[in-house]
Amino acid sequence: MSGQSVVSGQLSILEKDGVRSNDLSNAVIWLESVGSDAPSRPTSVQIAMESRQFVPRVQVVPVGSTVEYPNHDPFRHNVFSKSGPAEFDLGLYARGERRPMRFERPGVYPIFCNIHAKMVAYVIAITSPWSVRPGADGRFSVASIPPGSYTLKVWHDRGGRWSRLIVLANEGVAPLTIQLDARSYQPAQHRNKFGKEYTTTGSDRY
Repeated sequence: MSGQSVVSGQLSILEKDGVRSNDLSNAVIWLESVGSDAPSRPTSVQIAMESRQFVPRVQVVPVGSTVEYPNHDPFRHNVFSKSGPAEFDLGLYARGERRPMRFERPGVYPIFCNIHAKMVAYVIAITSPWSVRPGADGRFSVASIPPGSYTLKVWHDRGGRWSRLIVLANEGVAPLTIQLDARSYQPAQHRNKFGKEYTTTGSDRY
């Protein structure tokens, strides 16, 4: 479209010696307009629970969107978040049921199950229509961006956060090279919704 730009580039992650980045597609890249609000278009999506996993692991939504959590497992789950911009607890429910959560505030929401400690997902709620998930090779492209000033933001659950101010003219910008640093990342076991450690028998009961 005339008068609109493309932001593209290559994302990589600095790793510890011997570690290879195999989760670049879990990153989220988006642009936030500086000095003006872009129209928000809330939607409805889902993160399913299958084989004691959240699928997909990362879900990007406009602020005001609803995420449903259908349970496809033959046992119960309890979806909750305690460390994001807003806390919620969907309670315990069985196979075939689904419960929704509306994300009214922007930010990164870590999502857990109160029964199964290894279940982790992330909802990234943004105030922007311009976002992308890079490919497995780290390449990305965001199209149809009007000229103006933007904050380009990147998030990855191991590589952290990165941001940069860019100015787009009609011809766009040269391809960008973005590198995150996961060398200091240390996986940590989260606590349950009561702030306590998970019991070793919890996943056997449900």
